[in-house]
Amino acid sequence: MTGGHDASSSTRIAEQLVGRPAGREVVIADPDSSVRWHQHDYPYPNCRWNYHPELEVHLIRHGTGRFIVGDHIGTFGPGHLVLVGPNLPHEWISDLEPGETLVKRDTVLQFDEDWLRRGQAMFPELDGVQRLVHDASRGLEFSGETAAEAAEHLEAMGNSRGPRRLSHLFHLLATLATAPPGERQTLAQEWFLPRGDRAAEVMDLTLRYLVAHLGGEIRMGPLARQAGMSDSAFSRFVVRASNLTFTELVRRLRLSQACRMLQQSDATVSSISHGVGYANLSNFNRQFRQEYGVTPSEFRARADDAGPAGSRPQDAAATPAGPTAPVGSPATR
Repeated sequence: MTGGHDASSSTRIAEQLVGRPAGREVVIADPDSSVRWHQHDYPYPNCRWNYHPELEVHLIRHGTGRFIVGDHIGTFGPGHLVLVGPNLPHEWISDLEPGETLVKRDTVLQFDEDWLRRGQAMFPELDGVQRLVHDASRGLEFSGETAAEAAEHLEAMGNSRGPRRLSHLFHLLATLATAPPGERQTLAQEWFLPRGDRAAEVMDLTLRYLVAHLGGEIRMGPLARQAGMSDSAFSRFVVRASNLTFTELVRRLRLSQACRMLQQSDATVSSISHGVGYANLSNFNRQFRQEYGVTPSEFRARADDAGPAGSRPQDAAATPAGPTAPVGSPATR
């Protein structure tokens, strides 16, 4: 990003986004956790008009601005907490001075609805959360004591693992599920539907296939056949859906998975390079530095200095750029 947004420009950007196609964010699972917790600065490549099948709890720590959830535009400040349902487009746009950066502006929790359903099968106590998930399809904004208590448990998840992390997660869900009417607001209009068209289904299929095969040779042909398209038609589809060529999409996913491995394992850079599908270490190092501005070794060192896994400022879930990525991000999410 080359400049900042004042209040008027953030409002204008928000108004321009509503109704436009959102980019598909790829949420790469945390191998050590049933949910994904992270924090990031703003501007940040992953801050853009996007959607994903996972539910998301989003907390603003610093700054003011405009946010969009579905067709709803609102204002936010510190402590702003929203639960976003599956495939519901969303973005938070901060008011910034030119060149300004808000360090660790956001805390974000993402989890899969299927994971919650499986949990309900084992723990009937989770049944009370189902209504919360249903209502989140339109987005829910929380305030007052509910937002403050939920934010406390959300933040505590970043410094905990194992049963303690689950304890904070269940407290967070219980807090949101039992919020009094005056401390929760439904955001998107009832007629607003999350993305669920054929294009989204094909893109989801594509992303699942790519994530499962990142360590090996990836060819476009098998995916095109699964989608019922010719290679050329499928190639054009990927560009329209993600604003990335097929090759660029694969590269972005591979580098994102490499970030995760650098953060959460002691494997050598060489073995990680091979594990995400790079046969040439020099090429991997060059592309990694081009994407993130640091070498893999420097990235790992910074992650080690930043604290517990999952709390890195550069925690990099890959998000293909959508056709309307607005905020001049260096890479896009």
